[in-house]
Amino acid sequence: MKTLYIECAMGAAGDMLAAALLELLPDRAAFLEKMNGLGIPGVTVSGEKSVKCGVAGTHFSVKVAGIEEDENLHSHHHDHVHGSMEGIEEIVNRLPIPSMVKLDVLAVYNLIAEAESRVHGVPVQQIHFHEVGSLDAVADVVGVCLLMHELAPEEVVVSPIRVGYGQVRCAHGVLPVPAPATAVLLEEAPVYAGDVPGEMCTPTGAALL
Repeated sequence: MKTLYIECAMGAAGDMLAAALLELLPDRAAFLEKMNGLGIPGVTVSGEKSVKCGVAGTHFSVKVAGIEEDENLHSHHHDHVHGSMEGIEEIVNRLPIPSMVKLDVLAVYNLIAEAESRVHGVPVQQIHFHEVGSLDAVADVVGVCLLMHELAPEEVVVSPIRVGYGQVRCAHGVLPVPAPATAVLLEEAPVYAGDVPGEMCTPTGAALL
C-alpha cells in the first residue's frame, strides 16, 4: 500500500504542505510549469531551495503581481484580495485541472467556511475569506490538492499536530492560538501546543490535513 505520512511537529500551513509534497515528485519543474499555466489571476509559483537549521528543503514561493506574501505566513496578517465562497468557486471552476481536484479544492474551502461560520455566528453564505481568501492561499490549496492527485497515495497518516500558543494578529484583531477556526477544524484531531510561541497551524493547513 502506498502510504503518505505527514509529520506535523512544526504545525502545518498551505505552503508548507505544498513544499513537502513537491519534494516527492520526480519532476518538480514540470509541476511548477503546470501550476504557472493554470491562469490563477496574477499568481506565479516557484520551488526555491531553502536551508533551515542546516537541513535542506524546498520553499514553495507564491507571488501575486510579483510580490510574495510576508514570509511569516503564520502571522495571519494578509492584505490581499478578500473573497466570498462564490468568488472562490468562480476562480476554481475556471482552472484547467481535473474535476476531482476542483472538488477537493472546494471541499477544503467549504470546511474553512463552515468553521468560520461557527466562529462568527453567521451563515456560510455570508463568510468572507480574509487570510484564506487571498490569491496566494488559493494557489497553496490548489497546489496541495493537485500534488495529492499526482502522488495518489492509497492511505494518508497524519501525526499529532503542533498548534503553538500565544496570540496571532489577523483581519479581526488579536486572537488566541490556535485561532478559533483552526480549533474548530482540529477539534477531533490529536493536537498539542508545544514549546514554540506563535501560530504553528493555520486554518488553511488544518483544513488541508
